[in-house]
Amino acid sequence: MKKIYYFLLLLASFGTLTANAQQLTQQERDYATKLLNETHAEVFNAIKGLSEAQLKFKASPDKWSVEECVKHIAAAETHLWKMADSALKLAPNPEKRAGIPFTDEQLVAAVKDRTKKSKTFAALEPASSPYTTLKQALEAFTTKRKALITYITNTKDNMRSHVLVLPMGTFDSYHFVLLIAAHTDRHVQQIEEVKANPNFPKQ
Repeated sequence: MKKIYYFLLLLASFGTLTANAQQLTQQERDYATKLLNETHAEVFNAIKGLSEAQLKFKASPDKWSVEECVKHIAAAETHLWKMADSALKLAPNPEKRAGIPFTDEQLVAAVKDRTKKSKTFAALEPASSPYTTLKQALEAFTTKRKALITYITNTKDNMRSHVLVLPMGTFDSYHFVLLIAAHTDRHVQQIEEVKANPNFPKQ
């Protein structure tokens, strides 16, 4: 998760976003749902047809395999939603929105950008994954993603008025949903980098 926080800190140079304190607009629901659906599909497309040897290939001992990337994606899905949920449990504080220094699109773009890299939290390292198999990780990922899409489609929660002021920046609860999708894309890119390695097994 530190790598996500690192990218969020880079957003401090952007202009402040202002928004009203109401339920999500249809445009906001559509934007998040589109990202969530697209990145869910990206994971399955990226691993489609891969053999066991390909799934477990590591370019070096300190690099992640395709399977480890998927396990990380699934685990992060839970951790990021907990952050969104923690914001929703707070009393509404829309006045804190003045401290948000980025737009939704800037946030998503920054998290997707793999030109800047840093190490994740130990709890989200593949070795700490609660999933022992790829199948378990994929099933958990799909279950959580479907639930999140249903939530965003139907929620009456005022996600924009529940703001978390954290050491790395200020974010509303809707932002964490966008983070989940962007984080998935980021690691699908990592999967493609593994597959592009010249030593990646042919089958």
